[in-house]
Amino acid sequence: MYERAADDGPLRPLWHVAGATTFFAGPLRYNAGHQHGAPVFLAGLYGDFRLRVGAQDWTTCRTAMIPAGCVHELDLGGDPLGVLYLEPDRFGVEALTPLLHGTREIAGALLGAAGETTPLRDLFEHRDGASAAGPALADLLAFAGRQPEPRIDGRIARAIRRLLAEPDATPSVGALAASVGLSASRFQHLFTDAVGVPFRRYRGWLRMRRAIGAVIDGNNFTGAAHAAGFADQAHFADDFRRTFGAPASLSLRDIRR
Repeated sequence: MYERAADDGPLRPLWHVAGATTFFAGPLRYNAGHQHGAPVFLAGLYGDFRLRVGAQDWTTCRTAMIPAGCVHELDLGGDPLGVLYLEPDRFGVEALTPLLHGTREIAGALLGAAGETTPLRDLFEHRDGASAAGPALADLLAFAGRQPEPRIDGRIARAIRRLLAEPDATPSVGALAASVGLSASRFQHLFTDAVGVPFRRYRGWLRMRRAIGAVIDGNNFTGAAHAAGFADQAHFADDFRRTFGAPASLSLRDIRR
């Protein structure tokens, strides 16, 4: 169906990584069980998709909000999905839930019978979607909830903002904790409680964002792996599969720029 929206063939995958947002739109088939370091909004761009949360049964929905750390599987059968991640220093799940309509809760995830799919579909169909993504996503979040203050400890929020502002820095947990006036053990406890995943997993998510950003900038997978601090392309590929439940080649190759 989505091929008819383009006048010169199927639309290639679209990625956007900037500030507190990470966005993907493109066709997917099956993503095995995986969990993210940030909450995510999922939108079937042209119809419903199949989702399984944790050990629950497979179900069908048009939209979903998956909290950080929540294991889930996806079955799209090749249809396009819009995927929007929000970093927890400025946003929480409160900024995503208004994007869903007709909701029900399953094992901590929120599933919708409908929702704000049109803006993401329009962005996917936009031939210059890569450059239009930043303003379009900002407008969507402003519409959704005027960016409510997340319920997160201010010290943890400051630590996350430092990590986002210094993507190439790799401070130890002790140094980062000390910079916000906490012991390492207290910091890790508060971090997991506030974000939904341990600090180490969240730092791995940020490294994955750096690698995706490097691919967007034109690097091949090997260059992106080294730019993000992976030992080699194989380690990047393994981590990508664990993070997203599918190989990087299915969504990161031949992307729009």
